[in-house]
Amino acid sequence: MSTAHDPTTRTYEQLVAEHEWHVPERYNIAADVCDKHPADKLAMVHEDPDGNVRRVAWGELRELADRFANLLVAHGVQRGDRVAFLLPPTPETAAAFIGTWKAGAVLLSMSVLYGTEGIRHRVGDSDAAIVVTDEAHRDQIAGAIDGLPGAEDRELLVLTPELLAEQPATFETVDTSSEDPAQLYYTSGTTGLAKGILHAHRYLLGHEEFEYCHEVRDGERFRSMGEWAWAAGIIPLMGAWRYGVVQHVAQRRGGFDPEAELAFLSRHEVTNVFTTPTAMRSMMAVERAAERYPIPLRRACSAGEPLNPEAIRWFREQYRVTVLDFYGLSESYPLCANFPFMEVREGSMGKPMPGWEVAILDEDERPVPPGERGEICLRAHTNPTWPLGYWNNPEATEETFGGAWFHSKDAARVDEDGYVWFEGRADDVILTAGYRVGPFEVESACLEHPAVAEAAVVAKPDERRGWIVKAFVVAAAGVDATPELGQEISRFVRDSHSAYAYPREVEFVDELPKTLTGKIRRIELRKLEEERAAG
Repeated sequence: MSTAHDPTTRTYEQLVAEHEWHVPERYNIAADVCDKHPADKLAMVHEDPDGNVRRVAWGELRELADRFANLLVAHGVQRGDRVAFLLPPTPETAAAFIGTWKAGAVLLSMSVLYGTEGIRHRVGDSDAAIVVTDEAHRDQIAGAIDGLPGAEDRELLVLTPELLAEQPATFETVDTSSEDPAQLYYTSGTTGLAKGILHAHRYLLGHEEFEYCHEVRDGERFRSMGEWAWAAGIIPLMGAWRYGVVQHVAQRRGGFDPEAELAFLSRHEVTNVFTTPTAMRSMMAVERAAERYPIPLRRACSAGEPLNPEAIRWFREQYRVTVLDFYGLSESYPLCANFPFMEVREGSMGKPMPGWEVAILDEDERPVPPGERGEICLRAHTNPTWPLGYWNNPEATEETFGGAWFHSKDAARVDEDGYVWFEGRADDVILTAGYRVGPFEVESACLEHPAVAEAAVVAKPDERRGWIVKAFVVAAAGVDATPELGQEISRFVRDSHSAYAYPREVEFVDELPKTLTGKIRRIELRKLEEERAAG
């Protein structure tokens, strides 16, 4: 953790100059997030899809976590083993995450939006010792992992309250080093399948956005809208819990419903919110939002994709709160942020977090002058979130993390006052509705359809989502390239690959632009879509 400070009484420059990291040699996320809180203190208010509300104290959550840790041990899970999850957001799920760390295992949480291949890749690549799900997803998981190497040693566990109740109610949290592996996230890149990013227990200590941006208070009613499968979902859950907030969790039956979300926030009088630009844009369509759904908001923060000024203004007009945008990636975040103690410039991602050495560099890793476009980079090993590397991929680890700087592959410029402005992706990764989508994965999924000869995937500007995934497809010989076929390909990728990383639009072309060596020039297709949008 950092040195103690009061952001409200110091300038940004003072906070940066005085910041120090203090990472203990022995550290376990579960002990910090869960074990230190009084048993009778409220930890979570959970609302199920039918509107039933459950209030969970830390004593109950800790007991559930201990029971799950005992369950893992009973099933042969050892220190350092990967435990994969596909579960809805419930108190038992949160407790199971904590119990995984208590047992010294590594957490891998998967999204309900993953298709068969997405699940199969993550379970297989991580060599998960056990896969934990619920009855609703049992068949989906079983079908996805059937036939994977090591299947005879991998157990599929359906988590129920009855199963937990069979286990002992106490467990001694494993004594771990702050450098021991704790968290595995998978992130998409421009080439190859999604890579696993392995984080150590210390990584949670680097998340001071709850102190600097949210300025959370002990016992405060906190709400994060992120799914518990991403860094932007798990970190707001666990990171804010370190500071003693009461998490407010809405378990939805379907996709995001802006009116239902606003009603939930209003009903529970939430005062501190973490959201996404896509969710905010959805809320902007709700008429008389503040009048119909009054919310006593004190702080609101957003991350996942660039936040457009219109959304900031709408939120300010409706709820008299300026949304603070911050920026980062699964490898490390937040690199930059807006803070309540300094001017917010709408459209900017703010300034580097105190304790984070961030620079806008050119191709030779030299700082670019103010106003010029460069790449957002983070100096290696300068904060606790620095990853242990990519899972089981030493070559990618060395390429990405072996140098003096981590390259985000995001372009930005910095103004004369040190504010950072996002300029777009420096590579081909697509940011859509807060998700990072690698074009190669979607192209590969498209090519599995028998009617597709070639495919190129790019980002297309979209008013609500910021960007959507679009596929340019060359149809196989003899195939009639109809709009109906385009819809069929889109559904095929959605069902087999992912419910978020699929082409929402398919355009058939006679040929794809390529280099002399045959590499697809996605940049030409991106420019085409941008020109169409501008026109």
